[in-house]
Amino acid sequence: MEPILELCRQVRQTAYDIHVYHAHGHLEKVYENALAHRLRKRGLDVQQQHSIQVADEDGTLLGEYLADLLVDRQLVVELKTARTLAPEHEAQILGYLKSAHIEHGLLINFGSYKFEIRKFAWSPLVQSARAGVPLTPPLRPLRSLR
Repeated sequence: MEPILELCRQVRQTAYDIHVYHAHGHLEKVYENALAHRLRKRGLDVQQQHSIQVADEDGTLLGEYLADLLVDRQLVVELKTARTLAPEHEAQILGYLKSAHIEHGLLINFGSYKFEIRKFAWSPLVQSARAGVPLTPPLRPLRSLR
């Protein structure tokens, strides 16, 4: 199994175990602390409230996000305590991935009776293709046709 998929599996199972034990109704910070604590007990490197800087195309710093968790420096985990996940939650984690240049993220909702988790992947190549930017430079003629 690919290492990132195994890492996602571990986080998913740990989050589910927390959902079963604590149920819904707590503040988001309680679930963040619980997930960070249990993942650290598994030997994973977990950073809470990890700073992600957002820069413009010329490198000018525009702002900063705080991702709930960064696991093993390769997986952004964003937690919610909402009735259900919404499109703006998905946009938020995709923004985090793009700004941090991290490919994989999990969006987890502890606020519902039903456990909700979604995996996201962001790739500069996919982003370029969606924006209409060619993935390879266009071919140029060897000599002018004039």
